[in-house]
Amino acid sequence: MEQEIKTKLEEQNAKIDAILESVEKTRKYFLTTMWVTIAVIVIPMIGLFFVIPQFLNSYLAPLTQ
Repeated sequence: MEQEIKTKLEEQNAKIDAILESVEKTRKYFLTTMWVTIAVIVIPMIGLFFVIPQFLNSYLAPLTQ
């Protein structure tokens, strides 16, 4: 009976280790997705915040003279 319990515990430990490995891979995937989202969406929006006023000034300058 005691050997059976030890075997079950070892099997559970192996499964828990596999779950931990899977969770870590998923965490890294979400972290990578977050950084890619920031790089592709947020950074260009910040850039446009500074570029659009300059563009409007140069585009509307001939109209104000």
